[in-house]
Parts: sequence; C-alpha cells; structure tokens
Amino acid sequence: MIRELDTVALAVDMPEHGLKAGDIGAVVSVHGENAGFEVEFTTLDGETITVASLHPSQIRSIGPREMPHARALTA
Repeated sequence: MIRELDTVALAVDMPEHGLKAGDIGAVVSVHGENAGFEVEFTTLDGETITVASLHPSQIRSIGPREMPHARALTA
C-alpha cells in the first residue's frame, strides 16, 4: 500500500511533464483507497520539476534491491 510521504517510481513515461518511467518522486497526497496520488518529482538538488496527479497504475513502490539512476533533464 502506498502512503503519503512514500518514495515511489513512475511506471510510465509522461513526456508532458518531462518524466520517464523509473523517475523517483514523493507522494504528497493520497486521494483515498485506489483513487490516485499527488506525486512531487524533484531534481537531486531539490528543484521541483512537477507535482502530478497520478492514477495508481502510473506509479509503483520501490523495492529493496533497486538502484537509483541519474539523468540530465532535456530542455
């Protein structure tokens, strides 16, 4: 179960937000059981890229044997 303040990974590309599957965000709000989430995506230095309203199928929990990956944002 994903809860507020959990760190999650994006499960799909979202080019309209400049995001790619695997990008990591923080859940800032939960809209009820299986209703959706507000997730904030930031750069490594803390700049907010976007806060997106996402369906549960668009994010996933992060497992203990996963490795973060850095990428430069495109303009």
